[in-house]
Amino acid sequence: MFYGVGHPARWQSAIILAVVIALGLLTRSHWVDPHSVIGRYGGDTLWAVAAYWGIAFLLPGLSVARTALFSLLFAYLIETSQLFKAPWLKALRATLPGKLILGQGFLWSDILCYTVGVGMAILSTLIVVRIKKFF
Repeated sequence: MFYGVGHPARWQSAIILAVVIALGLLTRSHWVDPHSVIGRYGGDTLWAVAAYWGIAFLLPGLSVARTALFSLLFAYLIETSQLFKAPWLKALRATLPGKLILGQGFLWSDILCYTVGVGMAILSTLIVVRIKKFF
C-alpha cells in the first residue's frame, strides 16, 4: 500500500524528529498532568513517532511500509527488553537517558501506544509528501 511512497528530504525528517522529541519531552514535564491522557500515553505514542522519523532520517531510501515495520519492531523489542532485569540493564535504566529511551517496565498499553504512534507517523509522512508536491 505504501511501497511507492517515499520520505521527505533528510533535513525535513530531522526537523520533524526534533519537533517530535521536544513534544515527547514536554509530555513528561511539569506542564502536563501525569494523570491526563496526554500525560499517561502521549510520551509513549510520540516515542514511536520519533523512532519512525529516526529510521526515516537514517535510512531515507526505505519505503514508508518498511520504515513503519522496522520502527514497530524496534519499539516492540525495546518494550519486551523491559522484561529482562539484568543488573547492567537496570543500572542503565536508572539514568535519565536510559529511562527515556529504554523505559522502566513492560506495559501492554505501551504496545498499543507504539502502534498508534507509528500509524500517526505514516499519516504525517503522507501529509508531508503531499504538501511537498505543491511546492
